Amino acid sequence: MSFPWANEYKPTNPFMKWMDEKLPLPRFVYNSVGAGYPVPRNLNYFWNFGILALCCLGLQIVTGIILAMHYAANATVAFDSVEHIMRDVNWGWMLRYAHANGASAFFVVIYIHIFRGFYYGSYKAPREMVWLLGVVIFLLMMATAFMGYVLPWGQMSFWGAKVITGLFSAIPLVGEPLQQWLLGGFAPDNAALNRFFSLHYLLPFVIVGVVVLHIWALHIPGSSNPTGVEVKSESDTVPFYPYYIAKDGWAVGAFAFLYCVALFFFPNTLGHPDNYIPANPMSTPAHIVPEWYFWPFYAILRAFTADFLFIPAKLMGVLAMFAAILVWFFLPWLDRSPVRSSAYRPLYRKFFWFGLLPCVLILGYCGGAPAAEPFVMISQIASIYYFAHWLIILPIVSAIERPDPLPYSITEAVLGGEHVPPMANSTAPIPTHD
Repeated sequence: MSFPWANEYKPTNPFMKWMDEKLPLPRFVYNSVGAGYPVPRNLNYFWNFGILALCCLGLQIVTGIILAMHYAANATVAFDSVEHIMRDVNWGWMLRYAHANGASAFFVVIYIHIFRGFYYGSYKAPREMVWLLGVVIFLLMMATAFMGYVLPWGQMSFWGAKVITGLFSAIPLVGEPLQQWLLGGFAPDNAALNRFFSLHYLLPFVIVGVVVLHIWALHIPGSSNPTGVEVKSESDTVPFYPYYIAKDGWAVGAFAFLYCVALFFFPNTLGHPDNYIPANPMSTPAHIVPEWYFWPFYAILRAFTADFLFIPAKLMGVLAMFAAILVWFFLPWLDRSPVRSSAYRPLYRKFFWFGLLPCVLILGYCGGAPAAEPFVMISQIASIYYFAHWLIILPIVSAIERPDPLPYSITEAVLGGEHVPPMANSTAPIPTHD
């Protein structure tokens, strides 16, 4: 979407004029994050999590590159190389903890970012491509995080790699060869460690490329907003710079403070103690569990405990685990409500706060719990509701609910009713207020 009232980039310095003609990078930055990019004036703090995700990605890439200089991707010495980083490399302990806790921080930010999209309908037209690219980024993040979890080559790293890659063996006909191809053998060893290290180093740069597409797709229709009402006039927007640069700066500062508290005061809280034991193929941990950010999907995987007709339980669990994310690709078409924001959808709002959100939290708790009762039964109930929410409840609710009246414009929602035009349902532009 083009905004006719957007400020144009007009360099006055001779060098900047020359640069703008030969390589219009300053114009690109100005139109992307400067005064040339109008943004809805009513964005709340949930819209700060996009820039926080970008900061987390940058943090992971920088710390990961430095750690790769000291890490040895060899099953014999991988664990010792991590200990070498922690004990002998200058500031190595901080880099390793920054990278490990940065992964957790990244997923916290991304999960809030995703659930903001669920609540405010950010997946609806005309922003379907923004949403689809976002789901691709999440899948790439999960693959990158899993491969990174294997690299320390502790007990949980080794057995996590064995269990997760073993899931592919459930695929009929091609499952066993696919598992062997992924591992480079019959069990996790040097070949698997080298492959995971290479891909773990490569995928963040692939994520950067998809993030560029994600931001590009966002700038075509413009940012969404809490009301779900599209921009109608200049009074509905403010320039990204300086208003949202300042707001994002405050959010980054608050995030950095909380991140540093975790980094310096309890860096091992989210890690598993078994991963500080060298990998031992002859000793299976009592409770194999992935990192916390995989727990909801791990609970769905474990919810299938009995074969159904000719379909093995293991295969159904694998399919359901991947389907739990793949269903997000279809949200723009499953949700047929003409209203985007749940702030104006009273019925769906109840299902979100008292259905979907508790369901995901319960799945997360059960995914980190032992594979025993009552956790398995609770996982099964929560898994049924999770898929029912997207495939049954959402389409039905979007068809039958009566949304609350929408504000005529973003300006009305922010400044109040006195700024409503005489004919609220007309297409006349709202007067600009200085």
